[in-house]
Amino acid sequence: MRPIPVSARSRSVGGMMTLTRAELGALGEQLATDHLTGLGLRVLTRNWRCRYGELDVIAVDPTTRTVVFVEVKTRTGNSFGGLAQAVTEQKLRRLRRLAGWWLAIQDGRWAAIRIDVIGVRVGRRRTPEIIHLQGVG
Repeated sequence: MRPIPVSARSRSVGGMMTLTRAELGALGEQLATDHLTGLGLRVLTRNWRCRYGELDVIAVDPTTRTVVFVEVKTRTGNSFGGLAQAVTEQKLRRLRRLAGWWLAIQDGRWAAIRIDVIGVRVGRRRTPEIIHLQGVG
């Protein structure tokens, strides 16, 4: 895992370092990409942006030629709800639209596409908790 740079805005509370929102998000995305590569997927790009929004991670499963669009949700607790509350039907529609835009500018052909959600919870336990929901939309 690559180290996540800690900014001057991070602070130490009770001997533990608290991360800014951006640092927490970057940490979650790095843990998610490590998880995906551990499953044999190849990460094509991270934080792909267009004028309509952003896709956190785009990966491919080389064995099935499936392109996987991954939404990463990083949390430090349950105060904002679980993954089901984090990825609403409206959010799924936006992810599908962004995936369509990305696919439209690609030369490659894919056998299948899939949208996954990876939830990363840090801080409660010594090692982060990762929940991977496949084919949510």
